[in-house]
Amino acid sequence: MAEGADALPVVSVVVVNYRGAEDTTTCVRALRAELDYPADRLQVVVVDNGGHDAERLRGLDGVDLVVSPENLGFAGGCNLGVEHATGSVLAFLNNDARPDPQWARAAVRVLAERPDVAAVASKVVDWDGTGIDFVDGGLTWFGMGYKRHAGQPDDGSHDAPRDVLFATGSAMFVRAGAYRELGGFDERFFMFYEDVDLGWRLNLRGWRVRFEPGSLAYHRHHASMSKVDTEDNARELFLLERNALLAMYKNLSDATLAKALPAALALAVRRSTARGDLDATALEITRDGPTEQRVSPPALAGILAIDQFVELLPSLAAAREDVQASRVRSDADIVPLMRRAMEPAYPLPRYLAAHDILVEAFGLEDAFGARRRVLVITGDAISERMAGPAIRAWNMADVLGAEHEVRLVTVNPLCVPPPAPFPVLKSRPRDLGDHVDWADVVILQGHALEMVPALKAADSTKVVVCDIYDPMHLELLEQGKDTVAEQRELDLIGVTAVLNAQLERGDFFVCASERQRHFWLGHLMALGRLTPALYDTDPTVRSFLGVVPFGLPGKPPQQSASPIKGGLVGESDKVVLWAGGVYSWFDPLTLVSAIGELAGRRDDVRLVFLGMKHPNPEVPEMDIGTQVRTLSGQLGLTGRNVFFNETWVPYDRRQDWLLDADAGVTTHYEHVETTFAFRTRVLDYLWAGLPIVTTDGDAFADLVRTEGLGVVVPAEDATALAAALELVLYDAEFAAACRERIAVVAQRFTWENVLAPLTAFCRDPRPSADRLPGAEPLVARPPLGAAGTVLRDLALIREYLDRGGPGELAKRAAGRVRRLAKERLRRG
Repeated sequence: MAEGADALPVVSVVVVNYRGAEDTTTCVRALRAELDYPADRLQVVVVDNGGHDAERLRGLDGVDLVVSPENLGFAGGCNLGVEHATGSVLAFLNNDARPDPQWARAAVRVLAERPDVAAVASKVVDWDGTGIDFVDGGLTWFGMGYKRHAGQPDDGSHDAPRDVLFATGSAMFVRAGAYRELGGFDERFFMFYEDVDLGWRLNLRGWRVRFEPGSLAYHRHHASMSKVDTEDNARELFLLERNALLAMYKNLSDATLAKALPAALALAVRRSTARGDLDATALEITRDGPTEQRVSPPALAGILAIDQFVELLPSLAAAREDVQASRVRSDADIVPLMRRAMEPAYPLPRYLAAHDILVEAFGLEDAFGARRRVLVITGDAISERMAGPAIRAWNMADVLGAEHEVRLVTVNPLCVPPPAPFPVLKSRPRDLGDHVDWADVVILQGHALEMVPALKAADSTKVVVCDIYDPMHLELLEQGKDTVAEQRELDLIGVTAVLNAQLERGDFFVCASERQRHFWLGHLMALGRLTPALYDTDPTVRSFLGVVPFGLPGKPPQQSASPIKGGLVGESDKVVLWAGGVYSWFDPLTLVSAIGELAGRRDDVRLVFLGMKHPNPEVPEMDIGTQVRTLSGQLGLTGRNVFFNETWVPYDRRQDWLLDADAGVTTHYEHVETTFAFRTRVLDYLWAGLPIVTTDGDAFADLVRTEGLGVVVPAEDATALAAALELVLYDAEFAAACRERIAVVAQRFTWENVLAPLTAFCRDPRPSADRLPGAEPLVARPPLGAAGTVLRDLALIREYLDRGGPGELAKRAAGRVRRLAKERLRRG
């Protein structure tokens, strides 16, 4: 990040005072005299809660003093200060704390370099700098936040930056836009756990909260609380008990809350009786003697907290509804940030016994270990006979199912799935919404996004992964050659719009190759998705657009039948296999011609087309299928050297055909579809260890050439193709060397390996940085004002008239109108 003053955002530091003028004065003087941050970029807002110290604080230089006649607590005081803040970055610093000189710069650097970080948690140590106050936050299942490692010596062992659930309110930074979008601190908390609640909500909305040890502050712990509490700390205990219930009630999902809340209420009662050493059996009907017991204020804290929790429920219900409706992350995503969710927290024997009973009785280990819900949607047929899109969706579901609760849904009429370790369901397009509502993450391909319009809404909170391994618009350029020109153009516009909608909505994208990735990066840039925020979050952009090729099973193929050499041809014949369908972007005609040429000198060569009829009943047979049958017949090859399987081989039986072959082949024309295609059939050749002959021009041709997996030939060159086939079929030494190298390369393409980017994303799914709520530039461009706007527009008018006259001016004006309309639609 540039360190010039102009590149630094305005930081508004809010300091809340309550009867602590001396501490506040020390804090403010350190901010103004010791902080290494430009004075004109630093605003200090002091809120005097209750107005007791207003006169003393008015004398502080460089301070915006806000006086509240009543004590609003820490949460309300901070929110009041924010109302007067002008900075794009808000900082909160306890009045009994002081900043290190680099406190602000270190935090601002994180916010500038990580646009997906909403808040920075400062490292906080004691006043002498020797003991830890805050380096990490934890949260129990019953809602109590705590500072991990607090009180331990600061030996530097916890200084690694990391994501945390919350920052301590004693020293933290937050983007002003995000803070205001979420409504700031919840004033019902008054003090304690308002910082936990804010961090929890930020995480649920997809933001990160980041611990930064370079942002250092020193703190006199509880200097403010000592002015209002009793010696037994009963008021603090009451706030901790009540606010823990508030936080969990607002932020836990329905399913988790249904188990955790009753257990938490019961545990709060047991904490109270254990803390007060009360005899819980005193009212048993079998007991004799007096029933009176002395109940101390600390023992009452939990009971009264539950009472006041009930009192606040009407207003809490509305807050909970808002949190749950806007969350994009599941409880499963939050659990790792809780650190030790099952931590009992209090070392009281009777309390610990009750904790264990409640955890087991309510199944809380399972509730807080719930798996993330992932929905995979395909439009392809799912049955024993599956084509590429269905195979890809199936294996995504299979691999992700090891860590998550996965549901595979097809909108295709044909859904007769083989046995699966995950649910496979058929859905009408209009019913997809129910499946989407169930999911935490939605993975889709093809036209699926168009079937769930709610996912495209600006306020959609679902995390969406778009599988764009198939550039459908490039495919359509070839596929539609035989259609009416006007219809072909309309079809292309429609398919491009479908893909544009995905590219504008997705939070993460997967494509099939580095070539495709370059193509889609250009597409995303043209649509305006490669924003500075996305780029700054990850300059490689791989966390936004990953490469996930088609894969192959990790288990080697096992042959149980011999459908080719045991039926179609002789056992000693040399078999070339065309795996997959015959589509108009392929070139089977040159292949058949090459077989005819090779058969003239090698009469035992055989070519087998694995499947002529697509398993998806909605995919019509293309004219190229008729053409290749006709050519084969004209050359007298059909039934002698060329064989057509007129159906489709079941997915789990394809290895029988592959292992009957001696080589695999794929041929295509030289066009743009080829450049960005990923021929999935080649993966089957790698799986079966078949030497490969392929036409040049696509990603797999590069792989075959670079790794020595077979032979690459020019497009539409039958003679070169015949020679290549002869080499891999009849040169045993060459073929054996190819097989050795194929065995090594194939390991890179197992489904478990190729799906690694998707697996990693689903372990920590978040909305993309440009879709985070409240995101805005840290340093805004100064407004032009009315006069500046007129001068700018006049200069542009002159430029456009000089460049192309009135026509150019009209075109530019129309473009601006479209751009403004598009931005307005995006904002909803």
